[in-house]
Amino acid sequence: MKVALKSIGKYLDQPLLTEKLRKKVPIGLSSLAIGFTLNEASKEKEKEQKIKKGIETGVILGATIATSLAAPKIATSITNKKSLPKYQELIKNNTKHIDEFLSKKENLAESIKKILEKAKKQILTPKEIYLLLTELKGKTENKFLDKLIPPPENISSKDIFSEISWLSIVGAIPIFGGISGGVAADKINNRDWKQTLPNKIKEGTYQYLANIFLCNVGAGAALGILEKSNVRSRMARGIGMTAGIILTGVIGGSKIANIIGNKCINPLIEKNRTKQNCEERTPELIDIGLHTDDIATVSLLSGLKWIEPTLPILYSVSGYRAGIGYRNNN
Repeated sequence: MKVALKSIGKYLDQPLLTEKLRKKVPIGLSSLAIGFTLNEASKEKEKEQKIKKGIETGVILGATIATSLAAPKIATSITNKKSLPKYQELIKNNTKHIDEFLSKKENLAESIKKILEKAKKQILTPKEIYLLLTELKGKTENKFLDKLIPPPENISSKDIFSEISWLSIVGAIPIFGGISGGVAADKINNRDWKQTLPNKIKEGTYQYLANIFLCNVGAGAALGILEKSNVRSRMARGIGMTAGIILTGVIGGSKIANIIGNKCINPLIEKNRTKQNCEERTPELIDIGLHTDDIATVSLLSGLKWIEPTLPILYSVSGYRAGIGYRNNN
């Protein structure tokens, strides 16, 4: 049972799988955006409104997705984070590592040699990894497998700030993209973008603080405490980070976001707006659902690299809601 679970973990840890996910995300996001745009437009009754709704949704999603896909590269450049290796580099490294191992292990079963040859350029199945784990036993073999498929590494305290900064930048860029797309859509549809911009800024602030930044801070703070307490268990660290997210993001994030909105943003807009339009944003069911990206945060901080390519999908939702200037019941 233990080997079976480990084989699943090793399957997800494959660098080639992470790279494949990275390549699939743009196609998947674009397909979802097209489907969502068509669905939103179809809800309108009049042809003119269908066109305007299609333009609004398409432009906002286009800007959000474009910026969310670019966000990891931009954040990596700003924080000097080490980039994940690309496909050709992975093939080169795998081939060299496997050839060196095979040259020293001439008596391996043909089935194992076949799996290792496949591992040079292709993703292995959980069953194939299970066979490797059961057949390749010993200190040397374990080192070989861990070099071929590196296991998750607990982030050290010195790297926490860098990781939190990277995650926060990756989450912020789609928010700016969504707001920019919303302004562009308003201009195309001959709408007064200056009138709608305040709600976009308020929603963007709410999304970023409540659903992204404060959750990252909570997870990072908890991880820092656990690191100083010398807690190395991945499960304990995961539980601790989740607790930090709940305290700072889920519980306190909405309140803090509204305070900043009322103190910093409302004074700039309430001269020409009614009190009703300046009411606080209250959490809704979908906002709780958006905290699924916190699972990604915990996983990434726990060393699961395959989560990283999926972040643009998770943060695009917040970017879109900022772009439409969503407020409660609006």
